[in-house]
Amino acid sequence: MIAVVGLVIGVLAGLVLHPTVPVALQPYLPIAVVAALDALFGGLRAKLDGLFDDKVFVVSFLSNVLVAAFIVFLGDQLGVGSQLSTAVVVVLGIRIFSNAAAIRRHLFKA
Repeated sequence: MIAVVGLVIGVLAGLVLHPTVPVALQPYLPIAVVAALDALFGGLRAKLDGLFDDKVFVVSFLSNVLVAAFIVFLGDQLGVGSQLSTAVVVVLGIRIFSNAAAIRRHLFKA
């Protein structure tokens, strides 16, 4: 419940304060959001399966964002940033849809 309250507060703060992202960090923002969504759906799936652990969730969340950002950074340094960004989005997207399917099966028994 604390995570949901934190999410709502964060969304409201973003809507009210209109934060700006420095130009140097803009390529990493979409990747960080997709990595965070992957951790969120993974945490929800674990909660429904009765396996949720808050420490594992936090470590998963942070490591997903850091690894994804590092891969994009490495791609930028090699001159193939957009290709590696696409690869990260595809891999994390597959994981998100896999977790969403598991959540759907758990909730609707279908």
